[in-house]
Amino acid sequence: MTQELVSLTIIMAVTAVSPIVAQLIPGRFIPQTVLLLVTGAALGPYGLGVIEVNDAVKLLSELGMAFLFLLAGYEIDPKRLAGHQGKVGLVTWIITLGLAGLVVTLLPFFAKQGINGIATVIALTTTALGTLMPILKERNLEGTPIGDAIISYGTWGELGPILAMAILLSTRTGWQTMLVLGAFLTICLLCAMLPTKALKTGHRLYRFLTENANTSSQTLMRLTTFLLIFLVTISALFELDAVLGAFAAGFILRYIIPDGSKSLEMKLEGVGYGFLIPVFFVVSGAAINVRAVAGRPALLVAFIVMLMLIRAVPVYVALSLDKRENPLSSHHRVTVALYCTTALPIIVAVTSLAVKVGTMQGDTASTLVAAGAITVFLMPLLGSITYQVADVHPVTAVREIAHTPSDWRTIVHEHAQVRALLHHQDRLKRMAETLDALEKMGTMGHGDAAHSNAGHGDEYRAELVKRARREIDRQLKELGLDPQLTTQLPHNYRYPKN
Repeated sequence: MTQELVSLTIIMAVTAVSPIVAQLIPGRFIPQTVLLLVTGAALGPYGLGVIEVNDAVKLLSELGMAFLFLLAGYEIDPKRLAGHQGKVGLVTWIITLGLAGLVVTLLPFFAKQGINGIATVIALTTTALGTLMPILKERNLEGTPIGDAIISYGTWGELGPILAMAILLSTRTGWQTMLVLGAFLTICLLCAMLPTKALKTGHRLYRFLTENANTSSQTLMRLTTFLLIFLVTISALFELDAVLGAFAAGFILRYIIPDGSKSLEMKLEGVGYGFLIPVFFVVSGAAINVRAVAGRPALLVAFIVMLMLIRAVPVYVALSLDKRENPLSSHHRVTVALYCTTALPIIVAVTSLAVKVGTMQGDTASTLVAAGAITVFLMPLLGSITYQVADVHPVTAVREIAHTPSDWRTIVHEHAQVRALLHHQDRLKRMAETLDALEKMGTMGHGDAAHSNAGHGDEYRAELVKRARREIDRQLKELGLDPQLTTQLPHNYRYPKN
């Protein structure tokens, strides 16, 4: 027990320090996840050896991965999957899977490296949506056309590989696999239907759960955790990967609460991102054999290049051909494609399963996991660069400079100003939309806080508006704008009246 506590103490020290280090790095271009992975590799069994990955630490890591995929599944809006962009995302992922299968099968390189199997095909089609969500929030991309496109395509980049793992990597026969998946799906449907029916009928048990959601009983949080562990356990009993159960739990939770619950989300993120998920990333880093990775640089580079060609290119082409919804500039399409090439958790899961069944060597798995870890740093960085460059209109700027070279300073400054103004406008628009949503929630009396403030709807609405106003004023000051000049807000924006 002492060794387990020592290892856990070191891991938690790493998780506590990593956000501070990430904040101190100029430009904050290195995500916390990368720091956790690198530190785990340095301190793990293949590094300094101060972190021992024993059964207790492994269990916490598995729970961390479960929470990561729970939150990823919860972020998925079923309407988005059924929408136009969601359908295009599905077709794009299927094409990606076919391309990966052809490349892995036909290129001699993969056969020489011993990775010409299904596990490699699946690994080349993945998008780490759960890992991307906090990055999108940090960079204010959530709710933008770019963020929506990343989520639409990234959803299938995570859901598709999970289903492919369950079907293609199963050791059972075809009909047995379908039978097991059918049984698992039935259990998931029951888990989704029973609470939904209780919600619609206003059952006494449901009222009890909602009334005690924010008391010491924490009823909704406990039930959500039970749902997660229950489906993960069912996955283990059915010899399915735990990722499937965790993702299903998140998807079911979103189905039960289609409009979301800020209170529950904060608690889940607190437990997940505050404790378990960082443990998963540190332990994942500790599983990387640095010497093995250093001994196979060609495989490391080739896998990252193939990820970009097989995953990023089809996403870019799909966005270019699809002009019906959220048409994006070429730079922004590149941004979406690069973000969708971020891959790690599924690679960890699929390589672990492949090593377990003996179809992949441990050194090879370490190299692929290391490549996935590099994409968590590299792809968001490249995507951020293309995103910033896009609004400056570099091609136009070059043409203007070529026409009047002596004015190059003025031209560069003007283009930078245009980008800054567009960035400010986007932030103001999102703040206005947030305020409108808060006002609507207060007026209609919906949400957790509204339930807890029954009978005080007017007071609650007024408080929401005051808080939102203060937040908008604060952010306006950060942008260097006068909070009193409300004309600087979007033309359709107005402060709601008390």
